Amino acid sequence: MTIIPTPLAGCLVIQPRVFNDGRGYFFESFNRKRFAELTGFDIDFVQDNQSYSTKGVLRGLHLQKGEFSQAKLVRVTKGEVLDVAVDLRSGSPTYGQYHSVLLTEENNQQFFIPRGFGHGFIVLSDEAVFQYKCDNYYNKEAESGVHYADPDLNINWQADITEVLVSDKDLELPFLKNAPDFGF
Repeated sequence: MTIIPTPLAGCLVIQPRVFNDGRGYFFESFNRKRFAELTGFDIDFVQDNQSYSTKGVLRGLHLQKGEFSQAKLVRVTKGEVLDVAVDLRSGSPTYGQYHSVLLTEENNQQFFIPRGFGHGFIVLSDEAVFQYKCDNYYNKEAESGVHYADPDLNINWQADITEVLVSDKDLELPFLKNAPDFGF
């Protein structure tokens, strides 16, 4: 696997080594020992999640606060999404900045998002299956986030955000300037 740093400290793009032959392909999607060796992060993932969405669905920007915060390792197994991480760590030199990565079933890339980041994605293909590992269990009371259309974040979602499909819960998320302290 190859580790590709991003401008946001701790956020990493991971390109697995893919072995192709006449039968198809094989790649190791996660190896804890190798991940720790290459990144310096010894992560204990405890929960795997999967979602299915159709074109134009936007999920995010989500995070878990406090003791329930989560680092995530995300990937797409079907389709194509634009995946976005926003630095919400107060005091960070990149606070309020975002980085986006195109994740597809063809490029097999993964995006590692450390604790303290908001996370979201938009589906660019007709449908997508999105998978992610978390290093902490989900806790409903710790749910938080920032509005996906925050003008101060100015995220380029590569789509008309007035036409995206968003949950009512995500529509109610605050802009970053009005958000509570996330505890990072």
